[in-house]
Amino acid sequence: MSALQPARGTHDLIGEEQRRFHRVADTARRVAATYGFDEWITPIFEDTRVFSRTLGETSDVVTKEMYSFDDRGGESITLRPEGTAGVCRALVSNGLTQSLPQKVFYAGPMFRYERPQKGRYRQFHQIGTELIGPAEPLADAEVISCGWDILKALGVSDDTVLELNTLGDKESRDAYRTALVGYFTDHKAALSPDSLNRLERNPMRILDSKEDADRRIVAGAPTIAPYLTDSASAFYAKLQDHLTRFRVPFVENPRIVRGLDYYGHTAFEFVTSKLGSQGTVMAGGRYDGLVAEMGGPMTPAVGWAAGIERLSMLMETAPPAPTPVAVIPIGDAAEATAIDILQALRANGIRAEMSYRGNLKRRMERANKAGARAAVILGDDDIANGVAQIKDLTNGTQDAVPFAHIPSRLK
Repeated sequence: MSALQPARGTHDLIGEEQRRFHRVADTARRVAATYGFDEWITPIFEDTRVFSRTLGETSDVVTKEMYSFDDRGGESITLRPEGTAGVCRALVSNGLTQSLPQKVFYAGPMFRYERPQKGRYRQFHQIGTELIGPAEPLADAEVISCGWDILKALGVSDDTVLELNTLGDKESRDAYRTALVGYFTDHKAALSPDSLNRLERNPMRILDSKEDADRRIVAGAPTIAPYLTDSASAFYAKLQDHLTRFRVPFVENPRIVRGLDYYGHTAFEFVTSKLGSQGTVMAGGRYDGLVAEMGGPMTPAVGWAAGIERLSMLMETAPPAPTPVAVIPIGDAAEATAIDILQALRANGIRAEMSYRGNLKRRMERANKAGARAAVILGDDDIANGVAQIKDLTNGTQDAVPFAHIPSRLK
């Protein structure tokens, strides 16, 4: 019988991959905390309406990619395809709409049924931040700055570029939609079937099409700039001023649109050329209508999400493998004392391991194979004298150390 393999679009995180993964998540968690973000942990699955109502019935996520099913009680459940909707649902259902602002960090698995490719999986993992409550462009700038500082802390900022756009306010978008409908209607014969469907429901989504035929048409489409209201233009200008003050470099890209219906004003992406066609590593924007869609009051909000797998791939070097201390008893009588030392080391935060069998030579071979930095060797004479032989496996030196001093010596 053939061995079972992971489901298509999933992967195991082991060894170097696991260390890269945790470096990204831990670094993001640490940097976000310096900005005042607290971590929320929401369920991996939600009522399907949390996503279908908020992501947009025409979005690719809802129409093609969600893992939805009826549970045994007949309720429609969806594995979360993104984190923002769940955070806003949690804000409303936990009665926090009167306790604003809320600065939220999250990290965890997401699920989308799409074609697996480099850095993109059906079960993937994201980090994200949401700043809920402030309507000022300073909030957008601070959220973007937090993302930039995370990229710097990971050592990948030199390989990424922040691309920035505005989607304007509702009045701006309404005028822009009218212009887009007129333009794309003149090119209907060349549009893809998906874009023809979007033309009827949300023509701005055509700007985000990945179809080659659509991209050629999009290249000549009008931009939103001429349709921005004075207040929307002022918001965008102030955001750029703040980003300059935060020392976050950016370029403008008028073709950026977010793939979900609840975005307005700020839209941005951190992109790289090092991951092939899947170049976006962090993306987000402002979504002032989402909390209201969850049944709460109209509440301003801005945030971003980033793929942990993609950020992991950008890191030039993986975090080093852990280097344990090997505790090696010589003979059965030494094992009891060895266990005491093993636990004393662990209580002091030192990674310590002991082989379950074998003579001194074999246990030393295992210690070297495991990359141990030191060996604590215990023989009968050592125990009688209240000492252990500590051997530095990097340079071969060896000293007798009293039991009580072993943890501090190895720290």
